[in-house]
Amino acid sequence: MKQSRGPKTIIFPTPIFIVGTYDEAGKPNLMAAAWGGICCSKPPCLSVSLRKATYTYGAIVARGAFTVNIASEQYVKEADYVGMVSGRDVDKFAATGLTPVRSELVDAPYVAEFPLVVECSLLHTLEIGLHTLFIGEIRDVKGEANVLDAEGKLDILKVKPLIFAPDGGGYYGVGPSLGSAFTIGNQLKKP
Repeated sequence: MKQSRGPKTIIFPTPIFIVGTYDEAGKPNLMAAAWGGICCSKPPCLSVSLRKATYTYGAIVARGAFTVNIASEQYVKEADYVGMVSGRDVDKFAATGLTPVRSELVDAPYVAEFPLVVECSLLHTLEIGLHTLFIGEIRDVKGEANVLDAEGKLDILKVKPLIFAPDGGGYYGVGPSLGSAFTIGNQLKKP
């Protein structure tokens, strides 16, 4: 029997987005955010929700752009750290040893060491309550060659993205494939 947990911010899986921005002075900054995901196919968009109190919030509003960097499992400490401290007080790139790269498409930096980056221009904002939903139109997705499969598609087992469990506060990796989307369900179709 299911037990009620009440209205909570729990869903599985929850991605860890490392949001890259420049502040008003042009200093690159990173922030870990777990409230986000793909929100539109055409135009291709993703969303991320941030509190107004965050340093990144102001940077996105000022610059109209951000990147979403996907850290692999080997960077779990760095991903956690950039969500623990504020860019107002700390140069997160210097503290983590990560390398900022200036996007050629949007006014935001991305992380050289991370295998996957999504470059976004700000399309919409929606104030929901404590958080503001930022909709970013995806201008490009960049993946390292070593995380592509033989067909040139991103391979999730090579990216090794971090997953966050909001109820327990832990980080996890992904497991093996269970089947092909839009194919495995054919087993239930009646002839």
